[in-house]
Amino acid sequence: MLYADYYGSAPLLDSVKEHLRKRLDSSLFANPNALHSLGQKLHQGIEKCRSMIAQDLGAHPDQIYFNSGASEGVSHIIGSVLINAPKDKRVVITSPVEHVVVLNTLKFYEQKFGFRIVYVGISPDGLVDIHDFESLLNKHKDELALITIMAANNETGVIQPYKEIAKLSHQYGVDYFSDTTQLIGKGDFHFEESGIDYGVCSGHKIGALSGSGFILVKDVTKLTPYIFGSTQENGVRGGTQNYLGIETLAVAVRDFTQNKNKLVQLEAARKEFEARLKKEVPQSVIIGEGAPRLAGTTLIGFPGVHGQAVLIELESHNIFVTTSAACSDNEPETSAVLKAMGVSDQIGRSVIRISLSYQNEPKDYAYLAEKLISTYNKLNRIHSY
Repeated sequence: MLYADYYGSAPLLDSVKEHLRKRLDSSLFANPNALHSLGQKLHQGIEKCRSMIAQDLGAHPDQIYFNSGASEGVSHIIGSVLINAPKDKRVVITSPVEHVVVLNTLKFYEQKFGFRIVYVGISPDGLVDIHDFESLLNKHKDELALITIMAANNETGVIQPYKEIAKLSHQYGVDYFSDTTQLIGKGDFHFEESGIDYGVCSGHKIGALSGSGFILVKDVTKLTPYIFGSTQENGVRGGTQNYLGIETLAVAVRDFTQNKNKLVQLEAARKEFEARLKKEVPQSVIIGEGAPRLAGTTLIGFPGVHGQAVLIELESHNIFVTTSAACSDNEPETSAVLKAMGVSDQIGRSVIRISLSYQNEPKDYAYLAEKLISTYNKLNRIHSY
């Protein structure tokens, strides 16, 4: 089997599996907020995980708050900022290529609380138009509540100039939330150096347990509790902590930190893979080709052949990919992200997303190229009849 949907959900890392095997054989299970020794031992373990993640991501331990994942984190962050925004600050600048969780959360606050969502221009390669962004900052400088522009796109793998966006946002005195879900564990990231005010992470995107995640926040006093409880997570996020999930987060983040040098090899293999596809299937179109991208991402279209047909045919060879984003595989239309980039329906409906990890070997790309080319030739012949 060749699993090529790491950006949809990453398989558990071997290091995570090994950790879980040892933990399930242990007798250390309790409420980490209990005062007895077992509870306190688990609480200390959670704090150790917080410190490990902070060290690996260039943050302070008190800037990390554990939760169920990025969707919760997005709602928590946006809600905290907008609920506390002054009455004269009602404009949010975002991009049209954000994850649907961000866009739907913003629409809620737009419809229910009168915020105004302003969209920055996007280049054909999927990059934020920095000049347009600066123009919007200047135009709305007296009414800005929040900037929310992602770090790396979940469909195209395009990496936005998030450090530059952070710098400009702060020049205008507005907080910047960058959706880092697809960057953490897949690309180099340092919270302090990034300049962003808020970030998020989902465990299942980095090889940890599903249902685990965390928020990165520069100034925790700006967070309003989203799930109410007692003193868990310093009162910022109620509910008994998912301590096994938290442990796997720390293991997964450390695993990436120790192996991120492999991204160089992964990116080289991806470029070779894309060059071979373009040579043998000249009609193929690589989305975001001219922009910086995550090392293991290729979103490619084959005009005249439906992406879902390619997906099904590859699965017959035990190769697993998606069309655009995993959460929209059932939608036989061009995704909103690709529409924002100006991609035609002919190409948009033909795309498949291939996402591999630093755990993959170059031979995986070679095998994938072989099967993908034969799949295209087969489907193209059928389409031609």
